[in-house]
Amino acid sequence: MPELPEVETTKTSLKPLIGQRVTAIEVRQPSMRWPVPSDLGLLQGQTLVSLERRAKYILAHFKHLQTDQAGNSLLLHLGMSGSLMLVPAEQLLRKHDHVLISFEHTQLRYHDPRRFGAVMWLDQDSQSLLAKLAPEPLTDDFNADYLFDKLKNKNLAIKAAIMDNHLVVGVGNIYATEALFHTHIHPLRPAKSLSKDEVISLTSEIKRILTAAIALGGSTLRDYVNGMGENGYFQQTLDVYGRAKQPCHQCHTLIETVKIGQRASSYCPKCQPLGTVASID
Repeated sequence: MPELPEVETTKTSLKPLIGQRVTAIEVRQPSMRWPVPSDLGLLQGQTLVSLERRAKYILAHFKHLQTDQAGNSLLLHLGMSGSLMLVPAEQLLRKHDHVLISFEHTQLRYHDPRRFGAVMWLDQDSQSLLAKLAPEPLTDDFNADYLFDKLKNKNLAIKAAIMDNHLVVGVGNIYATEALFHTHIHPLRPAKSLSKDEVISLTSEIKRILTAAIALGGSTLRDYVNGMGENGYFQQTLDVYGRAKQPCHQCHTLIETVKIGQRASSYCPKCQPLGTVASID
């Protein structure tokens, strides 16, 4: 699943669209996580003025666009397997190219084999969804004091806690796994058991890893590419994620996995000792 660095990288790669006018719309498959709006054709003739990211959503803002349901913005979500690519309009279509938005100089294609993503108006319902999201991890609102306060009464595993979008957005499985390794915190540690110093280190490491991942274009583990069709390279730096039964880069102990929230979580049993802890919710 594309995580925050991949979505941020995708957003950045789409910047050549800013200032371009939409010339045509084609919806080839409207059945997504939420149905593609039947009035998406209202985009035709509109000019894209800016792009922003909130959590794993990309918001595309258009000049003067007004619909009955929305203001002037489109919300895009990549879901489990989605991608947004800029291609020549004459390029052959792929099987899962579901939405085509033609601009003056290029075409934006939404591709999603599993159809868990979304192309929809930023309307009252979707604005309500965004309003419930926690702080962005790369802003000043996400800091050690904030995180310590949020964790101090939580008995669930720290890995699950930092992946909760009600606590902080965008810290997905890859980056949570790596951050916990680099702070020597076992993923099953109860969140409330972390000391203030550990929370300070964890906050700093989350920010560092996400920043590094964005700089390397995100992680391409299966088929992720940015809007220019380019792979990410952060996966080449991973220390524990996806390395089960391989030796730890720091101590050479074999990496182990544990299931947390229905997901396998990799860790080094020597670098990230669990110790004796109370039961976890």
